[in-house]
Amino acid sequence: MVVLQYLVILITYIGLGFGYLPGLRMNRATIALVGAALLMALGLLDLSAAWRAIDYKTLIFLFGMMIISANLAAAGFFRLAVDYTVRHIHSRLGLLIVLTFGSGFLSALFLNDTIALILTPLVVGIAQLLNLNPVPYLLALAGATNLGSVATLSGNPQNILIGSFSGISYLDFAKALTPIALICLIIQVGWLWWLYPEVRSLRPDLKVEPPNYRILKPLLIKSLLITAGLLVAFLIGIPTAEATLIAAGLLLVTRRLKPERILQKVDWDLLVMFSGLFILTEGVQKLGAVEWFSHFVDTPLNILGVTVLLSNLVSNVPAVLLLHHLIPHPDTQTWLLLAAASTLAGNLTLLGSVANLIVAEAVAKRGHQLTFGEHLRFGLPLTVVTLALSYFWIY
Repeated sequence: MVVLQYLVILITYIGLGFGYLPGLRMNRATIALVGAALLMALGLLDLSAAWRAIDYKTLIFLFGMMIISANLAAAGFFRLAVDYTVRHIHSRLGLLIVLTFGSGFLSALFLNDTIALILTPLVVGIAQLLNLNPVPYLLALAGATNLGSVATLSGNPQNILIGSFSGISYLDFAKALTPIALICLIIQVGWLWWLYPEVRSLRPDLKVEPPNYRILKPLLIKSLLITAGLLVAFLIGIPTAEATLIAAGLLLVTRRLKPERILQKVDWDLLVMFSGLFILTEGVQKLGAVEWFSHFVDTPLNILGVTVLLSNLVSNVPAVLLLHHLIPHPDTQTWLLLAAASTLAGNLTLLGSVANLIVAEAVAKRGHQLTFGEHLRFGLPLTVVTLALSYFWIY
């Protein structure tokens, strides 16, 4: 029976790493859920233990942030930001810089995967309108959504997990890692400038009228006010899950939008995947498999290496769930290193983060191609430099 339990865990994590299982029409959400169900069927966990394993605060935080992002998108906020970019930035290098820091800033406030999903078609559209090679700008978007999300607890799912497990406040986390995010974004601009000579131009030769779009002004004002209030709540120390749920609830009180328009934008797959992963990790812990990693995380440098390896083998969220049991609770520095390493490792390969895959898949649908090799040429040096910077900054 134990052999079967280990086999289920192994196959599940392989599926999570690749995003599918050969011959089966399953995604990460269904793989995690089925893996959790099989562990219960094999007697490793019962239903009550599985339910207790789920961190409801993390799910509430994720759900609330998705509702907020969906309202901002419906109001036209992100299209307005792109419109401003097209109207006021007239050089190729200027576009690269604004896209990098703009998407990085948005990813620090909202979930990076959401920002990648919303902005990718807009960036492709801008490149087509301006007759530009979209690849360097899409790499800028994918990289910046990962780098920018390092800065805050709300930037990506693994940071949300770390905030829940460690008890680090939103403000303390931001104080520690925002400088890293900013420096890494600067490094990314420099690296893309070096890799792609066509983006170096400062000549004002990009002049085109952006396409028309609709702004729902009352909803935009309401969404921005509530989002600003939420950020204030984070800064003054109100628990993130409670604050986010209240903000989401206020946004759902509306006469302008049908609720299904917003709820359809919630990434239910991600919430299901998280639930399955919590149960799966509890099963791994019950088997004692997590202790195997304890021999390899005895120093900060080893923690960095193991986190990067696991993040690229099984993805960053499962990696954090596997490793968080081994991090001493009051050890803020180690928690911050885990957050930085699991996020920055996402830039290493095309498969390293969901944001990368979102960009690649969206590009493919529009007749372009972002290959594994092209991304590796960009991501490998960037990841090595940014991880080294993070390590020395934190320690």
